[in-house]
Amino acid sequence: MKRKVNAIWKGDGPTGSGVLTAQSGAFENMSYSFKTRFENDNGKLGTNPEELIAAALAGCFNMKLSFLLKDANFIPDELNTNATLTFEDGKISSIDLNLKGKVHEISSDRFVELADEAKRNCPISGVLNCPISLSVSLIC
Repeated sequence: MKRKVNAIWKGDGPTGSGVLTAQSGAFENMSYSFKTRFENDNGKLGTNPEELIAAALAGCFNMKLSFLLKDANFIPDELNTNATLTFEDGKISSIDLNLKGKVHEISSDRFVELADEAKRNCPISGVLNCPISLSVSLIC
């Protein structure tokens, strides 16, 4: 499998801007710039590479966990994961995953065990060079 994203940038770093387009059509001409990356605390002006990495990790983690749960004979009603990426001193310093899961008839210990396995083994976490923390809540 190969996936393609096109990035176009025009201008210099501080005042330039760009657009991102995904092969899938999930986003097309999504704007990004220095301002959307570093001066946009509420996130309303556009995306940035770090936001996309956090989204990729959260989505990959949820999918990996759903496969692990199925293999253990559990079907999740919902896996809701927030990913908070911290960018400091010009690099990604950490990503914190906060999982709230609704899975019937699973013990909390087993859920935490499978979630930790998913965190360690999803394809996206394998390529990231930063600490990834995980907090887990099982909702009954």
